[in-house]
Amino acid sequence: MVMARSLLYHVLYGVWALLMSFAFLPSLILPFWASDFIARFWTRSVFWLLRVICGLTYRVEGIDFLPAGPVIVASKHQSAWDTLFFPYKLEKSVIILKRELFWLPFFGWYAKKYGAIGINRRGGASAIRQMIKDSRKPILTGRSIVIFPEGTRTAPSKKGFYHSGVAALYNQLKLPVVPVALNSGIYWPRRMLIRRPGVITLRFLPPIPPGLPREQFMERLEADIETAQKEICSSNY
Repeated sequence: MVMARSLLYHVLYGVWALLMSFAFLPSLILPFWASDFIARFWTRSVFWLLRVICGLTYRVEGIDFLPAGPVIVASKHQSAWDTLFFPYKLEKSVIILKRELFWLPFFGWYAKKYGAIGINRRGGASAIRQMIKDSRKPILTGRSIVIFPEGTRTAPSKKGFYHSGVAALYNQLKLPVVPVALNSGIYWPRRMLIRRPGVITLRFLPPIPPGLPREQFMERLEADIETAQKEICSSNY
């Protein structure tokens, strides 16, 4: 039954995505508020399909840990669900994505219009410098930056390598970093069709204030996320 519902979800999602992609093409030449409206409408419709067809919902914990004003949100990354959640729930935010996603028809066009920041994961120091440069503009307009420190999706029970890009942002932008733990991969597994019923938990953690030495910052970020991660995921196995 779960797989049947998952397949139905994918069929409906595919049809809806195709219709919406063409219907909202005019927004690419309209002001930002138009693309913002589209992003929220689109994500809300996907969450509705997940809830009605698959029985999958979510809960958010620790939202009060988000300070007023721009921050860097450093989140665990397990599923494509994560990239839907943040632009939808964090009203003034932009997300850092691998630049290859910008090459996708429709998705890439809308992501660029929305202000997403693309990074060349093989670009080394020059890619990090470009990422920092691209992040300054949204910060000046009051928007937060969302980054996945591990750079790719990991299984719920696994810990990936925490890359230095998040430390570079922390050092250069002088902003608090809010760590995030979640368990979306349990219900929306990577590279699998199944969408399991249940409640995804996403937990914002206490912010890390600016000014810490690089090594100390990375140690604290990793420890905070992984400790909360084990707690969230262990309750679902």
